[in-house]
Amino acid sequence: MSSFSDIWQYMPHGMCLLWQPWLVALWAGSDLLIFLSYSAIPIALLTVLRRRNDVPHRGLVLLFASFILLCGITHALSIVTLWIPIYPQLGLVKLATGLVSFITAVVLFRMIPTLVALPSPAEMTAANDRLRDEIDAHKATLASLEAKVDTRTAELSRVNAILAVQAREAVHRSSNLLAVVASIAQQSARSATTKDDFLEALQGRIWALADATRTVMQGDAGPASDVDTVVRIQLDKLLPDIRERVTIAGPEVAIGSEAAQQLSLALHELATNAQKYSLGLIDEASVDVSWSFEEGSPAAGEPDAGTFHLIWQEHRAGLASDAVQQARGFGTKLLTRVIPAMLRGTAQREFTAEGLVYRLEAPLSAIRPVPAQSGEPAQAAEIVDRTFGS
Repeated sequence: MSSFSDIWQYMPHGMCLLWQPWLVALWAGSDLLIFLSYSAIPIALLTVLRRRNDVPHRGLVLLFASFILLCGITHALSIVTLWIPIYPQLGLVKLATGLVSFITAVVLFRMIPTLVALPSPAEMTAANDRLRDEIDAHKATLASLEAKVDTRTAELSRVNAILAVQAREAVHRSSNLLAVVASIAQQSARSATTKDDFLEALQGRIWALADATRTVMQGDAGPASDVDTVVRIQLDKLLPDIRERVTIAGPEVAIGSEAAQQLSLALHELATNAQKYSLGLIDEASVDVSWSFEEGSPAAGEPDAGTFHLIWQEHRAGLASDAVQQARGFGTKLLTRVIPAMLRGTAQREFTAEGLVYRLEAPLSAIRPVPAQSGEPAQAAEIVDRTFGS
């Protein structure tokens, strides 16, 4: 151990340089520059590790920092040995440097596959560009989806609003129809003489309403049909055996549900009476059913200004006394007072030598379908009851 501690038995390294000032300065200056550089590099590496926690292979970086720092210390001790022969201490530092260098080399060689697999800056740039493109594509897709969702939401809101209006309209029309049926039943009971007469009249009128409602609601574009369909359904059903003696003619006119119900009731009454008192008894008798309309100048809030005309005219049917007697019944009141009132129009019923002539006029706006038909559910019943009284 005396050889390790008694350093003065060795001669300083400067003696090997013959103490030539320029050579000593060159030797010491080079080692000093290396020491300062090797000390700065580990400090920079440790600073990076401290500020970046995502640096891969931190252990390898620490090994490099230790190896470089020990190399710098050996150069610093080399400067000292120029004047002080601390060769044993310098040897220990070199041994430590060799061990750390060996470990670093072993670890580095074992990590070659991993390090080679690391993407290059160009590959990272290309990958980042692809990622940005994908992000932009996803953003565009998301924007498109959001636009579609907004469009679908708007459509759903619109459809829900339409369904809500239709549901309210259906409730209104159902209540209105029930009110009409109740009033018709009450008035039919008042004018009937027997139970069978009451049931026959009531069932016929209810089926007329049902046919009209079903016809209108079968439209593809909503609750709307046309006058020709309503007329033919009623007459084909009530006059099947004498259909060839019935002439139907008129232009195409769209009709709403309430107007269809009223026209169906009128045609039911007319066809039933004709079957009982004229067409069903006289082979030569015939009937013309025609309608027309006149367009008018649209008034404020009245898009379908004009007048609708319906004419029922019998030929060679004669004047039946029973039919005249029936003119005082509920059917006549229905034809001449209730139905015109419901359609906001007028009606005339006349018996001639040829037979019955019935004329109905109503505003065209009361015939054509409208988006929402207003009024309280009890309106129809109120008109019927107000017309007849008690």
